[in-house]
Amino acid sequence: MERLASFGNDPFDKPPCRGCSSYLTEPYVKCAECGPPPFLLCLQCFTRGFEYKKHQSDHTYEIMTSVFPVLDPNWTAQEEMALLEAVMDCGFGNWQDVANQMCTKSKEECEKHYMKHFINNPLFASTLLNLKQAEEAQHNETAIPFHPADDPPRPTFDSLLSRDMAGYMPARADFVEEFDNYAEWDLRDIDFVEDDSDILHALKIAVVDIYHSRLKERQRRKKIIRDHGLINLRKFQILERRYPKEVQDLYETMRRFARILGPVEHDKFIESHALEFELRREIKRLQEYRAAGITNFCSARTYDHLKKTRDEERLKRTMLSEVLQYIQDSSACQQWLSRQADIDSGLSPTVPVPSNSGRRSAPPLNLTGLPGTEKLNEKEKELCQMVRLVPGAYLEYKAALVNECNKQGGLRLAQARALIKIDVNKTRKIYDFLIREGYITKA
Repeated sequence: MERLASFGNDPFDKPPCRGCSSYLTEPYVKCAECGPPPFLLCLQCFTRGFEYKKHQSDHTYEIMTSVFPVLDPNWTAQEEMALLEAVMDCGFGNWQDVANQMCTKSKEECEKHYMKHFINNPLFASTLLNLKQAEEAQHNETAIPFHPADDPPRPTFDSLLSRDMAGYMPARADFVEEFDNYAEWDLRDIDFVEDDSDILHALKIAVVDIYHSRLKERQRRKKIIRDHGLINLRKFQILERRYPKEVQDLYETMRRFARILGPVEHDKFIESHALEFELRREIKRLQEYRAAGITNFCSARTYDHLKKTRDEERLKRTMLSEVLQYIQDSSACQQWLSRQADIDSGLSPTVPVPSNSGRRSAPPLNLTGLPGTEKLNEKEKELCQMVRLVPGAYLEYKAALVNECNKQGGLRLAQARALIKIDVNKTRKIYDFLIREGYITKA
């Protein structure tokens, strides 16, 4: 009995033959009594009477093929799929290129058949309309819109952003280095010959099966990256910063479980915890009102205004006590006034500190209010202050060095300087610090 094959024209889309592990080409045979998963055999193995575990050669079977008409008696199902694929590759209207790719139909036949059965067919039009309406209804029920197909940035090769994107090439939708990049090396010397012993033949098939499992893992990881929109790392980090710090810590902890939940479910989970955090903070504020004896929101607004005024007065008294400590030393008083002027103008305070050599060196960097400071530990904060490096840049340099160290199994100072295009002395301090703290290892 003939059945439409449930795979595309690409032979790599089909599972391999259970007998010889070769890629199946139509027609092929499916056992009607074994499965799931389906037990598929090529014609050569079927004619040999191949048997494996519960499968016997006398089982009923189905012939899987697409050589039968569907919409037109003169067009087979295989030609229908080839036409759709050719239109997708060459573009609608390029009928000569479509005919050249199909090889079995002329330009006029391709155009006439496509316009008749796929454009002006009222059955297909109503079906497409119903599919579109169902898709819109599904999006309306979704609480959080998700757009994983945003066009990622196109950085120059080997730039810092390109390394952040793991070498992703948007024009090819592929990576410079794949996961398990050398998986194909195990197959380069394998050749199936007729005089192989059974053990050697089984060993070669086992190696091919292992290679298939590694390819599946590679595709699984690509799917996770695509579904969760992880290509554009900086955009992903900006979306993280919209949450409070407590929710950001939860986001960082739960990120490893995103591959299990899926993109929309994971975002819903984080959003629900962000909502819980907001509710807890509001409950705490209402409890504070109750402890203060406030019973209505009008009194609550007055209470908030007075509390803000008291906090400002307390800050002024603290600043005044600081001024009184400097008032007896004119030089120290002048430095304090200069520092306060820098703070009021939105700049980091810069108070020169004399060094032993007679030259003035820059003071430690003030990290107050800088993005990314909360993600640093105390030693990293001290490093950023001494080398005068903002936390965001330090985190990027740290990630680049750690990733390169994981790839190479170790990192030299020269490689670190090639990755980080900043002052060589700062690069050495960062490199020595990461070595000392165990983030990277020396090659």
